[in-house]
Amino acid sequence: QVQLVESGGGLVQAGGSLSLSCVASFSGRSFASYAMGWFRQAPGKERDFVTAISWSGGNTYYADSVKGRFTIFRDNAKNTVYLQMNSLKPEDTAIYYCAAKLDYSGSRFAYNYDYWGQGTQVTVSS
Repeated sequence: QVQLVESGGGLVQAGGSLSLSCVASFSGRSFASYAMGWFRQAPGKERDFVTAISWSGGNTYYADSVKGRFTIFRDNAKNTVYLQMNSLKPEDTAIYYCAAKLDYSGSRFAYNYDYWGQGTQVTVSS
């Protein structure tokens, strides 16, 4: 049984900040066995890569559109990965999904991930 539960979404004005969390529960393997990623999907668009982090937290990857504004980090003791989003823009509006990949490093490609959360809505008003 694998469960990923995102939280922290909401409505914020442009220029504001939000912090998302994703709490993971795995049976048979520890959270530290998984690289984690965040993706987002706006209405009528494909699911896009946002950021990923290796299982140790030592390597991170960002989409160009969020580099310098978003930060991913994880706490393996709490089975949680976080996404700190600053300087939010209306184009950041989307459903944000947490994903887990049974491997050391993350990936920019959604098909490489093994498990997904249900998503949390982020809306940025102009």
